[in-house]
Amino acid sequence: MITLGLTGSIGMGKSTAAAMLRRLGVPLFDADAAVHRVLGRGGAAVSQVEAAFPGVRNEAGGIDRQRLGPLVFGHPEALRRLEGILHPMVRAAERRFVARARARREKLIVLDIPLLYETGGTGRCDFVLVVSAPARLQRERVMRRRGMSAQRFAEILRAQLPDSEKRRRADFVVSTALSKAATFRRLQAIVEQLRYGKKLRRRGLARY
Repeated sequence: MITLGLTGSIGMGKSTAAAMLRRLGVPLFDADAAVHRVLGRGGAAVSQVEAAFPGVRNEAGGIDRQRLGPLVFGHPEALRRLEGILHPMVRAAERRFVARARARREKLIVLDIPLLYETGGTGRCDFVLVVSAPARLQRERVMRRRGMSAQRFAEILRAQLPDSEKRRRADFVVSTALSKAATFRRLQAIVEQLRYGKKLRRRGLARY
């Protein structure tokens, strides 16, 4: 079974790429969705996060990410404390996903992890696909998000490996600056190469 890591900086189109990979029939683990589950009502992380950051629980019994965000963005120690709670839970969910896929004898799976490089997750992947777009387009996309500010955007970028370095390290780089149809075709070509191609060597593959 081949494990493909999917990553990309904020606003680069990773969610769109993930949806397209699902359309292509590739089982995909969504790390962000796993975080939402453990922070939601009844989630495994709620009590620990509330204890570490009092006042962030919402009326429904989950964690209010709008309250939590300002307490950790721009505060490295607080962010590390939060990650120390969340990362082990997300990794456990990922291991369960991989075990189920292996039991089904899947040829290819995707681990959709926003901070794949930053958290050292590439060692769990056979290949890495990075989605990218010009900085101008990235900024336009991000600033359209509800609650986003220039300061918060800058803080998020500082916490992420630069896009240029991600592209340099990747096996596959897919631009999302073109049409969605073009992006889909390129992802389809990569999936077909990994599922049905000859044996591939790690790193240094052709860029898309």
